[in-house]
Amino acid sequence: MEQQCIITEEELHQFIVRIVQKVGAKKHHAESFANLLVFADLRGHYSHGLSRLGYHLLDDTFGESDKNNEPEILKQTPATAHVKGNNCLGPVVGTFCMNLAIQKAKENGIGWVSVKGSNHFGTAGWYCLQAMKHGLVGMAFTNTHPCMVHTRSRERVLGTNPISVGAKGVNGDEFLLDMSTTTVSNGKVELQKRLNKTVPLGWGVDRDGMPSSDPDEILYHGGLSPLGGGEESSGYNGYGLSFMVELFCGILSGSRFGKNVRQWNDHGMANLGQCFVAIDPNAFAPGFEERLSELIHQCKNCGTAHGEEEILIPGDKGKAHTKLCAQLGGIPYLPAQVDHADSLAEKYGVEPMKRL
Repeated sequence: MEQQCIITEEELHQFIVRIVQKVGAKKHHAESFANLLVFADLRGHYSHGLSRLGYHLLDDTFGESDKNNEPEILKQTPATAHVKGNNCLGPVVGTFCMNLAIQKAKENGIGWVSVKGSNHFGTAGWYCLQAMKHGLVGMAFTNTHPCMVHTRSRERVLGTNPISVGAKGVNGDEFLLDMSTTTVSNGKVELQKRLNKTVPLGWGVDRDGMPSSDPDEILYHGGLSPLGGGEESSGYNGYGLSFMVELFCGILSGSRFGKNVRQWNDHGMANLGQCFVAIDPNAFAPGFEERLSELIHQCKNCGTAHGEEEILIPGDKGKAHTKLCAQLGGIPYLPAQVDHADSLAEKYGVEPMKRL
């Protein structure tokens, strides 16, 4: 097994803040951005953490975002809000919107916030976790640039369009779903490309709409498959979920949608649409947390399939990786991942991270 490099959470956070400030972001914006990337790697979602930093720095997220602006509320009711992101960094917009949804849920039982004019907001589960800290059910959705080749097509219209839902039970139980509506995220294909590896068949298709294991073909010519893969394995369900997210995000907010969303490396404002929801379970039947824990244990305590030792629920892998990081004293990375971060530090003239 390849030797791993250990980076403490604090060291990683400070490094990201240094480099994001160097490209012009305000400190509290840089900190919001760092929070997202650290959370991703802490939970084991490496495709959305440090390995993604170089793409963000090169992308218009930084090059053309408004680093001196703040999101604003265009209109609102007691339970809803329509927000204009003003082209701020995605995590800044997302944090503002989820905090607003949390406030409304505490006051009125539910908060539903739709935003236009945003940018890539990182790992959707982060925002649900903020609601969960207040005993609320959290949901977060975003549209993305077209990268899915949907059922019976060979063209890209919809994106990975992730869905996240999270809630707490009792005694530390929690459910935290964070999934793309494609078979995998773009970042996972990019990570395989960086490691000079092929990808499993089913992750994406080539320019003719046929299954491919070549990251370059998937990223630059074909596209990602919808969740489920081909039509014979119910890929149309992933296609339908992606469309639903686009309805909540692009259509509802008045942002760009479908083919109108610019590609990752194109110039101009991204104008992504996003949706953040917080729900107070106390507005409904009492005993929510207890019932959630009961369902969690019903699933986990089933007999295991042959060769399996443990049944997991959404969020378990992330919790286990967080526990591992605590045991190691930091987040484990492959040397190539940290070497890439060192090259970014040299390029932007900031102090590199210290390795344990």
